[in-house]
Amino acid sequence: MLDTRRMQLLRAVINSGSVTVAATNLGYTPSAISQQLATLEREAGVPLLEKVGRGIRATQAGAMVAERAGAISKILSDTTAELAGFRDGYVGRVRIRWSDSIGASLVPHAVTAYRGRSPDVRIEPCLSDDSLREVMDAQADIALVSVPSEVPRPSGVRMIHLLDDPFRAVLPVDHPLAEQDAIDLAQLADEPWVENASGSTPDTCTELLRQACASAGFTPSVAIRADDFLTAQSFVAAGLGIRLAPELGLRVGAATNVVARPVRRPEPTVSTYLAVRDSVATQTVVTDMIDEIHTAAAELTHSVRPDATTASAGLR
Repeated sequence: MLDTRRMQLLRAVINSGSVTVAATNLGYTPSAISQQLATLEREAGVPLLEKVGRGIRATQAGAMVAERAGAISKILSDTTAELAGFRDGYVGRVRIRWSDSIGASLVPHAVTAYRGRSPDVRIEPCLSDDSLREVMDAQADIALVSVPSEVPRPSGVRMIHLLDDPFRAVLPVDHPLAEQDAIDLAQLADEPWVENASGSTPDTCTELLRQACASAGFTPSVAIRADDFLTAQSFVAAGLGIRLAPELGLRVGAATNVVARPVRRPEPTVSTYLAVRDSVATQTVVTDMIDEIHTAAAELTHSVRPDATTASAGLR
């Protein structure tokens, strides 16, 4: 196999037209250059240079090798530049996953802001049935994960707190309890409930809802199971039941003819974390996206609760 460094020496000699000039330009002695070129010719198996009067010129084979040396030099230069892009965060790829409405509230704003600052980074956002599992399996880099209480700590994944989202009672606008500023959860014990049923396994919000109702002394009577957040809101708007939903998530499922009221005794709250693979957690493209998601979360929280403060990022 040809030595690429010797190929570059050959290219320098051909471009300068002289071993002596090339040696001076590169900081070598002429004899050192000649020895390297002799070795390169042995590797090639054919002459690469020929004498012309007092000078030298490339043979056809030598010209081809010098041309390839130029191509290799460009590839190395481009590779170095692209690596700098990965290091400095203006090229690369970020795969983002989420499984619930808070992701739909935050990710579009974060992606738009990110593309404005780093248009050459490829961003791959996608709704997922199990966003944390995709991060654990290296199918994603960042996932928005909602948890009721205990934070999962999977191996090889960092959990970064993003925000806490209290549930609100969502009622038809003409419901008798709609006039109250806040509602005790026990007041909803006899109501027909609308529940999200996006799969065979209850999601985090459904589990949290059931736990809160149990703490208030009742089991919700589920009248309707909706396939998605927006459909559930529509059933409430039609007067067919009530539901509990995270406050920030209601920004996605906004519907007319419904009101949202604070819930107490207890007030269920769901926490959202960013799950980030350890192997990519320090890459600039990933840390920049995390910053944009935090900014979007702060802006969304402030728009809903102007007096609220969001927690700063922290590794768990």
